[in-house]
Amino acid sequence: MTTQHRWWQTAVIYQIYPRSFMDSNGDGVGDLPGITSKLDYLSELGVDALWISPIFRSPMVDHGYDVSDYTAIEPVFGTLDDFDTLLAEAHARDIKILLDFVPNHTSDQHAWFIESRASKESPKRDWYIWRDPKPDGSPPNNWMSYFGGSAWTLDDTTGQYYLHNFASAQPDLNWRNPEVETAMHNQLRFWLDRGVDGFRVDVIDRIIKDSQFRDNPPHPNWKKGDDLSWAVKRVYSEQRPEVVAYMRRMRAVFDDYDGDRVIVGEPAYDATLEKLAMYYGDPVDADGTMGDGIHLPFNFNLIELDWNAEAVKAHVDAYEVALPSHGTPNYVLGNHDVARVASRVGVEQARVATMLLLTLRGVPTVYYGDEIGMTNVDIPQHLIQDPQGSGTNGFIRDKARTPMQWDDLPNAGFCDEDVTPWLPVSEDAGAVNVVTEQEFESSFLGVYQRLIRLRREIPALHAGQYVPLTSDEGIFLYLRTMGEEKYLIALNFTGDVRTLYLDDFDSGYILLSTIMDGYRKPDFLARLSVLDLRRHEGIIVRL
Repeated sequence: MTTQHRWWQTAVIYQIYPRSFMDSNGDGVGDLPGITSKLDYLSELGVDALWISPIFRSPMVDHGYDVSDYTAIEPVFGTLDDFDTLLAEAHARDIKILLDFVPNHTSDQHAWFIESRASKESPKRDWYIWRDPKPDGSPPNNWMSYFGGSAWTLDDTTGQYYLHNFASAQPDLNWRNPEVETAMHNQLRFWLDRGVDGFRVDVIDRIIKDSQFRDNPPHPNWKKGDDLSWAVKRVYSEQRPEVVAYMRRMRAVFDDYDGDRVIVGEPAYDATLEKLAMYYGDPVDADGTMGDGIHLPFNFNLIELDWNAEAVKAHVDAYEVALPSHGTPNYVLGNHDVARVASRVGVEQARVATMLLLTLRGVPTVYYGDEIGMTNVDIPQHLIQDPQGSGTNGFIRDKARTPMQWDDLPNAGFCDEDVTPWLPVSEDAGAVNVVTEQEFESSFLGVYQRLIRLRREIPALHAGQYVPLTSDEGIFLYLRTMGEEKYLIALNFTGDVRTLYLDDFDSGYILLSTIMDGYRKPDFLARLSVLDLRRHEGIIVRL
């Protein structure tokens, strides 16, 4: 790795959904010792940091995103000692650990909310967002929950409504109260003191709401019969400009620690490039390479875009222009809230998507199981666990949260054969699993490992410049350069053979093809003036 960059600027981040990664104690739910048992695999894969979805104490209404104690481990995942062991073992393998911080809301079982709802005179009443009903007894405004229905629930004890962007068991904190901000910063410090390397911060755009609680305007794209959750455009209930100042102060907490701790933020999926740029803050160092805001505000556009070369290229080029000089780009193809990439774009195109993710400038985030080509799993209605999974609010997130497929045994090696896993294992686990794919260099896992290895070994790929090239329809061409070193990435987004006429280049060595079938062996010398790209093929060429 190049020394002039901070570790996270050249890292590959790997997200683990802990319930689904590895069960060590036979209860059908993944846990911290299970993650520890797979660190050698993750080290061999080549990832630099693990982002672990919430493991704090929780009633599990939203599977950890409803926190009842930010400084305790949920027993289903293990103990604080188990976490300390995981942290130490990961660090011994030079793998960083990022935890998942949920600042917008707590569980309704959190001691703060129990005290807050006790009476209107409670010292913590203003720690949450309470409002009187309208004269007719209806909710204070038209804000909608992401999980369906009004974002307001009436509390019978006090006769006021409390706000919840998600489930009614997830009341929103009032970040405009300085006591709340201080208390939440202290929750971060507990784990930073313990040695964690950073946090992914959940829904950063939602922690500040309109101070006047104005109604959201009608959404222009909503049609009768669509989900009512999207009937309004969320301009007052989230994405307020004031949030940037709160993120700066949160970032300052991280700056109090040595070891280059990192803060990764989750903005809205539809955040504009200008809003993403805003989250980086202002330059704070002499050479203008670091800002005072979020180190890495997630860029979800590759998930949201139509999957074609033209749309992807247009976004990447625009993103490069919109980023401030002190902003490190990042890309996300999958996570616990969206359909798996292989299900969205197809298994063949998923290889192309992987090469794109791991060769663009900036920090890639990988979702567990994507490295072996896992796809969505249909979940019978009676087995759905997701509180958003009633089928009335769009995608059932459980489909992308199924157990990791380790081998071809029953339950795919995630848990013992006589144990029922918390979600069903995919029917294709007999073929799509780590052990089987480790046997074949041309497997999805083989391509992933080779890509990460090349990215780590080649400075131009992990720290070089991005140079877009003109290309024919359906093809995305770009260079990654550093000094005299130049690497061409050519991606065929189509199911047809495409011929490239690269007159500006004479020849080059093909380091990797996403197909890896022996037709183009590593370091194959190719003439580039006329070069065929096979259907759904991506290649890396050393010029």
